[in-house]
Amino acid sequence: MDRTSINRNALLLRSIMGYNREWTYAELKAATRLPDRDLNAAIGWLAHEGSICFGCHRGENNVSLGMNLYIG
Repeated sequence: MDRTSINRNALLLRSIMGYNREWTYAELKAATRLPDRDLNAAIGWLAHEGSICFGCHRGENNVSLGMNLYIG
């Protein structure tokens, strides 16, 4: 695993997630078909960018894409 593959998986994850809903880890794993290690690295990449939001709904941890706006 290198930065290029992590970035590629993060872009895949971002494109699958869209901006319209929250996802559980199990849903992301099924949708991306990535191994745990690669999925976790992609989530970490997006978290470092500030692109995703974490939440809890009905006792489950969820991830969603956040609106990353810069006005300057």
